[in-house]
Amino acid sequence: MLKPILLVEDDLRDLELTLIALERSQLANDVVVTRDGAMALDYLLRQGEFSKRPAGNPAVIVLDLKMPKVNGLEVLQKVRETPHLRSTPVVMLTSSEEEADVVRSYELGVNAYVVKPVEFKQFVAAIAELGIFWAVLNEPPPGSAKVKRPS
Repeated sequence: MLKPILLVEDDLRDLELTLIALERSQLANDVVVTRDGAMALDYLLRQGEFSKRPAGNPAVIVLDLKMPKVNGLEVLQKVRETPHLRSTPVVMLTSSEEEADVVRSYELGVNAYVVKPVEFKQFVAAIAELGIFWAVLNEPPPGSAKVKRPS
């Protein structure tokens, strides 16, 4: 069984575009969608409505920055402070080009910071590349064994 991709996005349009792009990249990974940072933390920490989900971390967390309830920086900080989540790759996928957001994201340990392209074709290409890299090509740290794809 492949590890899922956790997509944390509150904007319906961006969510739909990201899901289309991931589908076009033909990844076999399931995509778990949470619509705000609080729900993402519930998923990652296996609490609330996700208390009975199977153990294990996602292959990658694709995280929006500006969200209600708990923003992306707060989610990122909690992920990096939580021992069993610390090594999970996190990609900030946001429309923010503010230098302070970029700097703070890297200070908190984000693995990549990607500004959402405005043009649809560029957006699809960027998401496909992200998905393939983090879910297929990236070698996870020891102790979080990469799940083999069925032959």
